[in-house]
Amino acid sequence: MSQALYRKWRPARFEQVVGQEHVTHTLQQSVAADRVGHAYLFCGPRGTGKTTSARLLAKAVNCLDPDPAKRPCDQCTICKAINEARFLDLIEIDAASNTGVDDIRDLRDKINFAPNEGRFKVYIIDEVHMLSTAAFNALLKTLEEPPPHAKFVLATTEEHKVPATIKSRCQQFNFRLLTQAEIVARLQWLAAQEDLTIEPEALALIAQQAAGSIRDGESLLDQLVIAPGDAITLERTQQVLGTASNTAVIQLINAWLSSDGAGGLALIHEALASGTDARQFCRQMVAYLRQLLLLQAAGGELALDVTEDQKDVMLAQAGRAPRQGLIEAVKRFNEAAMSPASSWQPQLPLEMAFIELLPDEPLPERVVVKQTVAERPSPIKTTPPPPEPAPEPEPEAVVETATAVVPPPEPVEKKPAEAKNVSGGTAVSVAQITQFWRSMINEAGNVNRNLPALLNMAKPLAVESKNHIVLGFDYPIFKDKFDNTQGAAQTVGEIFSDMLHATCHVRCVVTSEYTVPISKEEFDALAEELGGIVRKE
Repeated sequence: MSQALYRKWRPARFEQVVGQEHVTHTLQQSVAADRVGHAYLFCGPRGTGKTTSARLLAKAVNCLDPDPAKRPCDQCTICKAINEARFLDLIEIDAASNTGVDDIRDLRDKINFAPNEGRFKVYIIDEVHMLSTAAFNALLKTLEEPPPHAKFVLATTEEHKVPATIKSRCQQFNFRLLTQAEIVARLQWLAAQEDLTIEPEALALIAQQAAGSIRDGESLLDQLVIAPGDAITLERTQQVLGTASNTAVIQLINAWLSSDGAGGLALIHEALASGTDARQFCRQMVAYLRQLLLLQAAGGELALDVTEDQKDVMLAQAGRAPRQGLIEAVKRFNEAAMSPASSWQPQLPLEMAFIELLPDEPLPERVVVKQTVAERPSPIKTTPPPPEPAPEPEPEAVVETATAVVPPPEPVEKKPAEAKNVSGGTAVSVAQITQFWRSMINEAGNVNRNLPALLNMAKPLAVESKNHIVLGFDYPIFKDKFDNTQGAAQTVGEIFSDMLHATCHVRCVVTSEYTVPISKEEFDALAEELGGIVRKE
């Protein structure tokens, strides 16, 4: 049965632990001087070597090598037994599963028994911060004065949750996150041991996604391995990990800096269509924006794990970006990255983060709209055409008509020009609005390039009295963004007025909070269909 890479190649000696020399060197010196403490507290992020170092300490204090400086030797029977997980004097307890006081009391009752094979019993309590208050209190006395043959190693990722009374009885070591270069070196070594061929760009991407955790990096590499001798390319790494290319991230930053809403949303949709995970894209944006912020704050003198060409591009972007804008962008995309993955629209937080960063631009004059009216599709005839002019009467008939006919001819009231000036104008319908919806969005983009992105989130719901068009947004944040965009409702209303030859007004609602009104004709038809059950008004 195959093992995961991080288990198969777990460090067997202190020298093999990557990036934690400040911890391993101190522990080695303590073993060599025979000054090993009775209790240790290992703190640090996940996957940085806390449990591995605890096991190495258990091996070292029980190793049979005559030279203490060489312990653990990884060759004696004790070391091999610990490697094979059959050493009875090494007791590992998962505090996340054994949180109660009874579990600690059971440990306290058994700790007085002498070791079976080695010189010391070593208790490793992982995720110790998960213990209850009563369990900590039960552990306190034993931790302070354990039997001479007992050693404790407590490991936690949340040091602030460990009581001060526990900390004061332990020697505390803090494990740090690893650099990208350290993780790349470790992955290269693993690839050589497993006879894998992997592109340097793919290694860099894996190390970047590991975010300082060497175990996460090894797990990601394990995820990409299909067979021994396999070749791992950057393209396959991006597909498996669901990451966007660095080019897509750079282009999206440029779209934000240029206030190009349509171009930025197109980039997002293209990346997601190619298999990029939305939350992973947000994480990449946060990491990249963080580097821009640091470069801007350091004046370009900061050393980053990028090539000189990439750094030149980043310096140019950092010079264009406002300081507060970068800070806000980091916050927005970080919030989007933390959104639940089970959302029915997983791309929505990413789109919202980008849209919220776009500035509200003042609307120019509507000259562009009037110039492009000829390019629109033919408007729907909402009024009958005027009648053919009557043949010119004889002079005698003119005199008689002038004295006999008092009211003006009716066709004058039906001219489109006058209907447009009447309050409310000719009545329009939702069907007409829907037919011209796409043309309206394109026309709105000529006035304000940020409007199409917002209007794509809306849909026409109803037409109220006096041609008030009701647009519905599924989310309040998009409605508020539309309402706060200067002149947006007026622009859409004027475009529909030109298209439909009727005075139109626009207002926005949240779809879930709006009840579509039913017309009298629809009400009468429903009443007739139900056979009089619905009472007509």
